[in-house]
Amino acid sequence: MPQDDIIQTPRGPARVDIDTPDRAARALLVLGHGAGGGVDAPDLLALRDAAVPAGVIVARMTQPYRVAGRRAPAPAGHLDEAWCVVLAALRERCPDVPLLVGGRSSGARVACRTATAVGAAGVVALAFPLHPPGRPERSRAGELATGLPTLVVNGDRDPFGVPEPGPGVRVVVRPGERHDLRVDPAGAATVVLDWLRGQGWAAG
Repeated sequence: MPQDDIIQTPRGPARVDIDTPDRAARALLVLGHGAGGGVDAPDLLALRDAAVPAGVIVARMTQPYRVAGRRAPAPAGHLDEAWCVVLAALRERCPDVPLLVGGRSSGARVACRTATAVGAAGVVALAFPLHPPGRPERSRAGELATGLPTLVVNGDRDPFGVPEPGPGVRVVVRPGERHDLRVDPAGAATVVLDWLRGQGWAAG
């Protein structure tokens, strides 16, 4: 059953769109959006549509700067702070299932940076922006080193680069996809769902 909620944070109100399965929940997956986008991005919606029937509660969090109508992203520290407040509130509502965090692009970075602090069991990173376009020397690969099971799904034509696999980090490269993963979002969602099932976080 879908619902939306406003949760107050020190950076202003955040919005959370929550979809709950009709069956017993296996996990809570909280997803963040890209820097200039929203939680209605095709890959996020496709992941919701795949995961909810498999017993995953999916919460899509809109950062306060987007709720306020701004497109320019807030500083990383502000994003992380608001995210952690929302995660704490959602954790109180769903204390009995594993907490999974993720998102696309900037949202994936926020999820990685805070995964340990919020007590996550795993991370789903869609279109992880390894570096700014044309600036491979400014790598953000270190943010993926959370020590938690992590799935990265990137397109092979992503100008933000494609991370390398590492300890606990599985990277799936989608052919023909760019940063928006718009060519086949359902296919990307299937990759994530298969990984969730392999971890025991989604029903078969």
